[in-house]
Amino acid sequence: MAGRYEISDQGWALIEDIVSPDTPAGRGRPRRDDRQMLNCIFWILCSGAKWRDLPERFGPWKTVYQRFRQWRDDGTLERILSRLHLKLREDGYMDLDTWMADSTSIRATRSAAGGGKKGALRNR
Repeated sequence: MAGRYEISDQGWALIEDIVSPDTPAGRGRPRRDDRQMLNCIFWILCSGAKWRDLPERFGPWKTVYQRFRQWRDDGTLERILSRLHLKLREDGYMDLDTWMADSTSIRATRSAAGGGKKGALRNR
């Protein structure tokens, strides 16, 4: 059973080949476990904490942040989301015809509420 903010065995099976491709071991220090790194990233994103506030049980925060940036930059996170979207659509849990926009995704400016733009002259 997975703990809070941790990926389950079933979820890991869906994305393991994307996150941890079979690559030969290189030289130097062994690579940190990809599943643990993903759980660390989930902890940060779900808790809203700063990277530096990562609990010590997860290891150095710089290692987790570096892996997050690597996966973001090389498209790994995008491939994970694409695979999960496909799975949700196949299982009937996701309908691409339904979309929702609210104030958390679209910011309204003061002028949208009739307050006028910052520094604009007002008609008297």
